[in-house]
Amino acid sequence: MSQKFSEQDLQQIASMNLTPEAVLKQIENFRNGFPKMKLIDAATVDNGGIIRMSDSDIRRHAASYKKLSKGKRLLKFVPASGAATRMFKDLYAFSSTYFGVAHNFEKEFPTVSEFLQNIRTFAFFEDLKACMEKSSLELGDYMERGDFTTVINYLLKEQYLGYGSLPKALLKFHRYGGISRTSMEEHIVEGASYARCDDGTVHIHFTVSPEHRLLFKKKISEVKKYYESNLGIKLNITFSEQKHYTDIIAVDEYNEPIRDDNGRLVFRPGGHGALIENLNECNADLIFIKNIDNVVPDWMKHTTIIYKQVLAGLLLELQSQTFDYLRILGQKPDTKMLQKIARFAKNKLQIELPKDFSKKSDREKAIILRRKMNRPMRICGMVKNQGEPGGGPFFTENTLGIKSLQIVETAQINRKDPKQEMILSSSTHFNPVDLVCGTKDYLGHRFNLRKFIDPATGFISKKTKGAVTLKSQELPGLWNGAMAEWITIFVEVPLATFNPVKTVNDLLRKEHLQG
Repeated sequence: MSQKFSEQDLQQIASMNLTPEAVLKQIENFRNGFPKMKLIDAATVDNGGIIRMSDSDIRRHAASYKKLSKGKRLLKFVPASGAATRMFKDLYAFSSTYFGVAHNFEKEFPTVSEFLQNIRTFAFFEDLKACMEKSSLELGDYMERGDFTTVINYLLKEQYLGYGSLPKALLKFHRYGGISRTSMEEHIVEGASYARCDDGTVHIHFTVSPEHRLLFKKKISEVKKYYESNLGIKLNITFSEQKHYTDIIAVDEYNEPIRDDNGRLVFRPGGHGALIENLNECNADLIFIKNIDNVVPDWMKHTTIIYKQVLAGLLLELQSQTFDYLRILGQKPDTKMLQKIARFAKNKLQIELPKDFSKKSDREKAIILRRKMNRPMRICGMVKNQGEPGGGPFFTENTLGIKSLQIVETAQINRKDPKQEMILSSSTHFNPVDLVCGTKDYLGHRFNLRKFIDPATGFISKKTKGAVTLKSQELPGLWNGAMAEWITIFVEVPLATFNPVKTVNDLLRKEHLQG
């Protein structure tokens, strides 16, 4: 590769804990691209790719969780680094173009109209009102005379309420009488219901942006004692930031590195796949993963709590049996036992064994089973398709010809291939980011999660900035290629467990209002 780095470049790269070779590999990926995922079939309930629980299954797995989780360290892991800017995209567009004249306001600005008509419904309304009163402004007066831009600016701009630049975690989502909760607080309340350790401690880990860390800490210091007292728990809240060495160099359309006005290389975050490094540092027997904006008020939490326990109970059952078999595999099991373990691996763990497995010697079979079964495990909740964006569950084949269950994003699929498009269109479920993970082996040691990433599952996107085309690269996604080599089980969960807040008006859905 002909790319040359200056002394300044090398110093910059070293300061990020990156190596020149790693950056050159990133540039090579830009030049060569990533292979598209090869879909074999959509994972569905009908073909056994997704488990549908009966009422008795739900009761059994929930009971298993209460029994098998005793003595274990539980952790709730919440990716929470995103700013709320995109939540207010329509409000930003409106405030920059509206000058007090509209022939038909509701038709020209439908989402803004809905927001304004329901402004008193939002949990942050009293804060907005108080913020305007500090400047001797009456919110009601501005609403009456149609000065909506001023109201929206007070909500979004940093010198006022600052909701446009705050992380989603610190926005008030729900109101309970005179009390409001941020989405971060809802995760605390939810975590207390299913992720409480035997000693009453609830461990929650938030991944945050560096510029927001102090705001998170401040909020936790304000509410920690309140929730510990009201929920009868002890909170252990920890934070981490995306590692700089997971950043990826930005290039132009000719795959040449882009530089800023000072001649320094431009690096961009590698997407949520970078968080596998943060997850790798977490010490827990069982880890629940859920996005920051997928929370509901208390009256809606019951279904979420039950299914978290169900998914965790299933994982602990499968993990317990897997650990027993791994111990047996280290003790020269006979042919009959190997057949039993192989059936379990195939039927319960969805592990694809080599086609010639039956022809192997007992010793070879034991080695294969041990290698296939001694991996991190994840149970992934899947909801029925409702037109929401997100990855879907599929049977796939990787570049080595190995078949497995994977969560695949649309961007990873070759949609020009009619067969791949047909498989995509036959998908019945999608991934709401609802995972329960086991990241320790049968000896109680933490797996090195880096060893289970499929590096070929990154993807490249293009963005236009003025007259310049920028190419950015994303690492294998946290629940996609970053977990590609994990033991993976898909379970159908109710739509009631998935209520994300992607736009501010999503908070007006009945699921986010008081029951």
